[in-house]
Amino acid sequence: MKIGIIDIGSNSVRLGMLADGKTLYKKLETTRLAEGLSKSGKLSQKSIERTASAVEEFLAEAKEEGADKVYAFATAAVRTAENGADLVSRVKQLCDIDVDVIGGELEAEIGVLGALGVKNGGVIDIGGASTEVIVKKDGEYLFSKSLDIGAVRLNDVAGYDKDALERAISEKIADLGKFTAGRYKMYAIGGTATTIAAIKHGFYSPEITHGTVLTFEEVERYATELLTLTVEEVRTLGGMQHDRADVIGGGCLLLARLMQKLNIKSLTVSEADNLEGYFAYIEGAK
Repeated sequence: MKIGIIDIGSNSVRLGMLADGKTLYKKLETTRLAEGLSKSGKLSQKSIERTASAVEEFLAEAKEEGADKVYAFATAAVRTAENGADLVSRVKQLCDIDVDVIGGELEAEIGVLGALGVKNGGVIDIGGASTEVIVKKDGEYLFSKSLDIGAVRLNDVAGYDKDALERAISEKIADLGKFTAGRYKMYAIGGTATTIAAIKHGFYSPEITHGTVLTFEEVERYATELLTLTVEEVRTLGGMQHDRADVIGGGCLLLARLMQKLNIKSLTVSEADNLEGYFAYIEGAK
């Protein structure tokens, strides 16, 4: 059976095509749904239209590829915006598909499910409007936290100002308390992590970025370097996705501070993420 999963994220919309539980391919379109959300508390009409159109395109592609079923889920931008229901309604109107707006706890769980399956360990997932940290052992969740901070939110409130970014990050990650994740095998999923891995290799290839190990020293160095460059200079870096250039510096700094806060010396980048996790979740719910 072939299944399409559409992830309506705060920075991008993604399509994952799976057959018999195995991922065939993934595609992404940057729509910046969360743009301006931190300041207004609402999704802009333009971002709603961009995002709904991307969902429509991916739904059509999934059907052309022979998908027996297509599911769509949305994360932080939709669940926190005052008018998040407008996006859900617009997608329903345009595509006749129901969007599952998932909570932060479930977002963390599908992230670790996609990256680790039944294995022990933890995941950091930096999104556009939220960041999830979760650790599990022997089927039990030892720690799970969803923070209302992400690469796009950071760009909204602090731009490219490193001092302002440091202050915004410090305030939000204080909610993590004193949990130490460094004793567990930790993974990173999401666009920030895969982009840093791509920069490390000088090009992007899922087969190469998957399994890339990033040390705290490397992530700290990349954050400093990225925030020293102009956005246009960042766009010229090997492995850099053009539409992510203005938010990768803040996202990288956030990852560095999370690693520091949680005492993580290194983590492994995973291309298997919440698309696979949501598939496993819905299959388990049947």
